[in-house]
Amino acid sequence: MTEAAPRSIVVHDRTPISLEPSVEEYARGWRSVTILIALVLINVLSQIDRIIPFILAESIKSDLELSDTEIGLLTGLAFAVCYSLLSLPLARASDRGSPRFVLISCILIWSAMTALGGFAASFLLLALTRFGVAFGEAGAVPAGHALIARKIRPQRRGLAIGLFAMGIPLGTMVGFAAGGAIGETFGWRAVMVGAGAMGGLIALLTLLAAGPTLKLRRTSASSEPFLRSSGRLLASPAFGWLFIGAIFLGFAAAPFYAFSAPFLIRTHGFSTSQVGLAFGLLQGLMGVVGTLLGGRGFDRAVRSGTGRVLGPPAILFLIASATTSAALFVPIGWMSIALMVPGMLSFSFLLPWAFGAAHLVAGDGKQAQATSLVMIGSGLLGPALGPVIVGAVSDAVTAAQEPNGLGFGLLVVPMASLLTGITMLIANGRVAALLRRR
Repeated sequence: MTEAAPRSIVVHDRTPISLEPSVEEYARGWRSVTILIALVLINVLSQIDRIIPFILAESIKSDLELSDTEIGLLTGLAFAVCYSLLSLPLARASDRGSPRFVLISCILIWSAMTALGGFAASFLLLALTRFGVAFGEAGAVPAGHALIARKIRPQRRGLAIGLFAMGIPLGTMVGFAAGGAIGETFGWRAVMVGAGAMGGLIALLTLLAAGPTLKLRRTSASSEPFLRSSGRLLASPAFGWLFIGAIFLGFAAAPFYAFSAPFLIRTHGFSTSQVGLAFGLLQGLMGVVGTLLGGRGFDRAVRSGTGRVLGPPAILFLIASATTSAALFVPIGWMSIALMVPGMLSFSFLLPWAFGAAHLVAGDGKQAQATSLVMIGSGLLGPALGPVIVGAVSDAVTAAQEPNGLGFGLLVVPMASLLTGITMLIANGRVAALLRRR
């Protein structure tokens, strides 16, 4: 392919940056398919290792004699702080260097720490391993998006991001279903060791599938320090509202995943394997449907030229807020699970739209950085504080002799979903106005 002439793009509203295209061609045919398969498997493994403590929470709580507040700290703060804060420098390394190298390194780190978690004998030791898992997983999504930007044609990137994101619901499905069943048979420690052992195989596949990725050649104008560059991007009204929406998303999603299984077990009498099968399969199905429809929908929205690339997921979050509220107080178990379905769908459906919109606002050569900032928004405050708030409310209400204490604590989820929908609607208009000015 003949190398094109250097071109000028606009990054975070008005700052021009000259960016010379990469000399390597976009992957085509079997190579692009293999890359996407590897990316899906990476996200599947990442999500399995991330959500294992959720489905095994009751077993871990009993074995290590933990409270709900400690479970909230374990699934929230211990993971979220390291995951969010390390994503930005790892994103910078992916944008400026080799996304493949970052991906492989991250896989090996988080897999090793997951396996070590199976040997933890106390809350502190298990929390330290979760910090290690977060350290490794912090670079996976930014590096994956940088690899997509280098290897996948722009007209198909929304679908590619959706396929990559599909690994999250697939990992959730496998993690809940297999984790619950294996955990009941062999114990929670065996589940964590086994999940960690899979990392070596996925790392090898990534090494073979991705191929070398050449560095993007930039002028000095694009070498701005990443903290200053991130600040400029966050100052953009379009990205700023998207970032606020991501914060509310974290307060909706993290408690939902951390406490939905314990809620169904305690309130409706399901077994761990029943919750793992029913909740995990539904979450996986809605996640696959959501990410694929979201990716295709985002590509269509971009081709339409209107710039309105966040409206549909915003509306779905408003619907999910109402149904999730009802799910926490209906007396029938299967009805509670059914009412959680729109919430499951909303989390996955938003991913291609949110990341795709962030990439459009940031511009070429900044995709991993934009992804990292969205991840910081959704992955820091919400996961760090949301499960802790739910656990504290649950402990307090239960102490007051209310049988559905966890249901009251989980009201954080629909309230945050409502705020997510509202802020995404505002961001939708801001992004459209920005893209029209370009």
